[in-house]
Amino acid sequence: QVQLVESGGGLVQPGGSLRLSCAASGFTFSTRTMNWYRQAPGKERELVARIGRRGDTLHYADSVKGRFTISRDNAKNTVTLQMNSLKPEDTAVYYCNAEHSIMEFIYWGQGTQVTVSS
Repeated sequence: QVQLVESGGGLVQPGGSLRLSCAASGFTFSTRTMNWYRQAPGKERELVARIGRRGDTLHYADSVKGRFTISRDNAKNTVTLQMNSLKPEDTAVYYCNAEHSIMEFIYWGQGTQVTVSS
């Protein structure tokens, strides 16, 4: 049974930090490029950060460059998003995603809410 379970969301003040984690099971984690997406109310889901299978290929959305860091631990089947200097516009539901070229093998977590507000 495939599972992607996100944790670490919550309410934080502007300028604060949060660390999101995604625990994967039920598939071969180390063979997958992993992503964090987010979706704010009334907006389309957008790619926030991507990390290659070995952690050596990174991509960030322009809006989060220099503030967010994606990492992975293939021994623990986890992918993490460290979010610093958070802004109100970072408020969204954040989703963990496992890439695949075949749609039926693309996996999503249930999402975790991040709210940045004073």
